[in-house]
Amino acid sequence: MEQTAIGYRVPAIGARVAAVVLGALVVAGASQVSIPLPGTPVPMTLQPMAVLLVGGLLGPQLGALSMILYLAMGAAGLPVFTPTVPLIGFARLFGPTGGYLLAYPVAAWAVGTVVREGSRMWRVACGVFAGLVLIHLGGLAQLAIITGSVASAAQLATWPFLLGDLLKLVILVPVLARLTPTVRARL
Repeated sequence: MEQTAIGYRVPAIGARVAAVVLGALVVAGASQVSIPLPGTPVPMTLQPMAVLLVGGLLGPQLGALSMILYLAMGAAGLPVFTPTVPLIGFARLFGPTGGYLLAYPVAAWAVGTVVREGSRMWRVACGVFAGLVLIHLGGLAQLAIITGSVASAAQLATWPFLLGDLLKLVILVPVLARLTPTVRARL
C-alpha cells in the first residue's frame, strides 16, 4: 500500500491487477470440476459458486472485470471453460452454456454491489441470491433461443440445479460475510 502526504492509503494497482487475475483463475479452476447431468447439455460445475465468491470479495468493478478477463481467456481458446462441453473458444459463448458464461460479469457486479463491508448475513444472502438468479436468467435466455421454448429451457437449465444452488447459498453466505471486509480492505 502506498501513502499520500495526507495519510490516506491508496491501494497499489498491482494488488488490484493480481486480484482480478486470481479471480479469473479461481473461476477457471472451478470450471474443471464438472459433472455431466443426464438429459441436459449443461453440466453441474463449481463455476457459479466461484463467480459469486469473486464478485463478493472483489466488489462490483473488480469482480466484473475479473469475469470479463475469464471470458476473454476462454474465448481466446485457453482451456478455462468446463471440459465436458465440446465447443472450443469463442464458439462456447454461443453454445448451450454461453448464456451462463455471459451472465458472469453481471452476476459478479451485482453480488459485489449488494455485499458490502460489514454486511449483515441477510444482505449477503440477498446478494448471493441475486447473483444466482442473474446467472440462471442468462442460461435460461440462451437455451430458450436454442430450443425455441422457455419451458424446455427451464427444464434443461434451471430445475436440475436448484438444490445445488441452495447449497451454494448456504456455503457462500457465511464465507462472504466473514472474508469480504478483510479482502476489500486490501484492495
